[in-house]
Parts: sequence; structure tokens; C-alpha cells
Amino acid sequence: MPRSSNSERAERLNAAFDFLARGLSLNEAAEALAEQFDLSRRQAYRYLQRAQRIKRPVAVPEPIIPLTIKIPADVAATLRAHAQASGRSIGHIVTRAVSIYLARARRHG
Repeated sequence: MPRSSNSERAERLNAAFDFLARGLSLNEAAEALAEQFDLSRRQAYRYLQRAQRIKRPVAVPEPIIPLTIKIPADVAATLRAHAQASGRSIGHIVTRAVSIYLARARRHG
């Protein structure tokens, strides 16, 4: 069975938080969570334990999809070196750069 995505985990955690906020007992909340998301009771209890430690629902990140691009070799080498030196992933750096570029493009026409 594939691992859950960050989005799926956030949705489940928020549902657990909501069940507890509505006053359901741990047993009732675990049962509801297991049924809603097709989880084992053990998994449901883990989400409930985490939900008890948060003060508010968490943000649900957008799903991440793979995207293949072709860039010049020297740009790729510089990008890899920058990623390693900064401790960030190439995906993080490219996402941020493209987001900034698109925001500026929208402002300028």
C-alpha cells in the first residue's frame, strides 16, 4: 500500500481534530476516522494523539506533481550546487523561482 501524501495526512489530522473538538470520545472518534478514511483503528488513534497536541487545524498543502523540464547543463550544475549549499531541494528552489517569476509577469501584463 502506498504511503499517504502530505495532503492526505493533513486532511486526516484535521478530521481527527474536528472529531475531538465536537466532543466525541476517543473511541467514537477513532471509529469515525477509521471509517471515513479507511484506516485501521491503530492508525486512527495515532492521528487522534497528534490532534490532541495541536491548537488549531493544520494547513493542507497542495499536491506535488512531477514535472520534467530541460535546461542548459551549466544552469543545472549551478542549480544543484546552490541547492546543496543552501540545504534546500532543487524542487523547492525551482518552485519558488517560478512562483516569483509568474507573480511579476501577472503584475506587468
